[in-house]
Amino acid sequence: MKQQVFKYLKSYSTTPLEVDRLIVSAFLKTNHIKVVKNSFIKSLIITSDNIDESEKLKDFILVIKSEIPKFDLEALIELFEFVISPSDRIINGAIYTPKYIREYITNRAFYALKSNYNHIKIADISCGCGGFLLTASKKLKKVTKLPYKSIFAKNIFGLDIQNYSTTRTKILLSVLAISEKEDAEFSFNLFTDDALTFDWKNQSKDFSGFDMILGNPPYVCAKNMTKETINKIQKFKVSNSGNADLYIPFFQLGIENLNQNGVLGLITMNSFYKSLNGRNLREYFKTKSLGFKIIDFGTEQVFKSKNTYTCICIIENKTKNYIKYCKRESKLLPKKEKEFSKIPYSGLNSKSGWNLNDFETISKIEATGIPFGNLFKTRHGIATLKNDIFIFNPIREDDDYYYLQNGSLFQIEKGICRDIINANKLSRTVGLDNLKEKVIFPYDNETKPNLLDEDFVIKMYPRAYQYLKKKKKILAGRDKGKGNYEKWFAFGRTQSLEKIENKLFFPKMSDRIPSFLMESDENLLFYNGQAVIGHTNEEMVLARKIMESKLFWYYVKTTSKPYTSEYYSFNGNYIKNFGVCDLNKSELDFVINENSKVELDKFFEKKYDITITE
Repeated sequence: MKQQVFKYLKSYSTTPLEVDRLIVSAFLKTNHIKVVKNSFIKSLIITSDNIDESEKLKDFILVIKSEIPKFDLEALIELFEFVISPSDRIINGAIYTPKYIREYITNRAFYALKSNYNHIKIADISCGCGGFLLTASKKLKKVTKLPYKSIFAKNIFGLDIQNYSTTRTKILLSVLAISEKEDAEFSFNLFTDDALTFDWKNQSKDFSGFDMILGNPPYVCAKNMTKETINKIQKFKVSNSGNADLYIPFFQLGIENLNQNGVLGLITMNSFYKSLNGRNLREYFKTKSLGFKIIDFGTEQVFKSKNTYTCICIIENKTKNYIKYCKRESKLLPKKEKEFSKIPYSGLNSKSGWNLNDFETISKIEATGIPFGNLFKTRHGIATLKNDIFIFNPIREDDDYYYLQNGSLFQIEKGICRDIINANKLSRTVGLDNLKEKVIFPYDNETKPNLLDEDFVIKMYPRAYQYLKKKKKILAGRDKGKGNYEKWFAFGRTQSLEKIENKLFFPKMSDRIPSFLMESDENLLFYNGQAVIGHTNEEMVLARKIMESKLFWYYVKTTSKPYTSEYYSFNGNYIKNFGVCDLNKSELDFVINENSKVELDKFFEKKYDITITE
């Protein structure tokens, strides 16, 4: 899709019916398709009777011809998805699924079902503009030779929360049939309702579940959901851990609306393997022990318009004691069973997360010695929730003040400031002194600091107080204005304020073995990163040597949350289960004193009896 097409649609109208008329008319005219019998599509066609609409249609067709070489059904779907308003997209999570993904999921689901296809019922319970239903209809026609009129009436079912989406699904399926020489009146099983509360049994007395449910569940994180939606998803057993994203209950909805031998085929987020909010979902899968096949796309972003990390899930409503797993780029989707590794449900830990990639090696690492999280305490940095107000690089200083530039020039008393570093900026080429900034620290100097009294701040640090007072309105907007702080000038959170002598700083995420920095200054604070804290110098050196090893980096890459550009999370939840091998005195002395990374890597691989190949 090109910018001029989107620009034209954006300026044309915000009314779904008017936009639909323009897009449908352009599609039919560009592809020389005549509609004679279908009254629904005919009602959407712009005619010469309306001069203004007709002229705008001509302009739109010119734009399309200049930017869309082939205005086919896929382009039609993309246009429909584009004209969903941004606010609806955030709340309802609609997104275009590429054709090759839909076809792969549909074909795998048909293969797994192995049924008499003439009478099967196929549904998409969050159908959007109908892409999956279009693919399923085409597949069903190919294998059964049934007319679309029969397929739409008896085999295809769709549900979406937005009326314009179900209308566009109706348009898409109708145009599909008409473009293949089936110009007729069609009846559809398309419903506008909330999938979280919709009861399919009310639509048919003999409903016993679908043979196949396909789709792309909504991509909405907890912070973008309404209170009403949050209350609804909390009623699902899979959504009662952490702040569940909207896609999570769609697994339970899908499985519970399948018939005895049905198949669920989804492309969805892959975060449920390890995330806290996926804990109950993992236990749900493990308890049911269904036939579960996963194709993991890792850090690849399949969807152009969404910063998400996804996987394909094919779930058969049959009891099996294992998961089949494969990690692939989306353009290299697996075709043979031997491309999947088989992982028993009994070897998966619902609470700590599933290690699916290289299951045997990761299980071996985690079974070794003592878990990292049991040996070493890790902590996140301070959280002011307004770093640009509290943290600064002085443009100059004198004996009493640092000078802060933030809209205006402010004098900040040195006595209320502490040194701080951004742990995410650690680098082997950047020294600690070059990382140090200043933070306005409105707390006392105790080991466990207490917030200073406001009158004390006014008396002792009047310039700093004046500065913070000017920013009071901005500080009040933290936590969307709902923050419950001890005082208006307090940090947003009270984490990591205490004095700790030994700290081993490291970033939250990295695309390679990161830099680790040891520091013994108890007054030095940190933010935007993490640290191993409160251990002896020898223990800190041991932690650093382990974390800098090739083995540890392999574990992180294989088990933690992926981010864009091949970055992986070092969050404590992802590293806590790394097994730290037992070391006798001579081995410990070697690790502590050896400076050759190559030799240390050899030592650890031999100790764990694991060879890591890049």
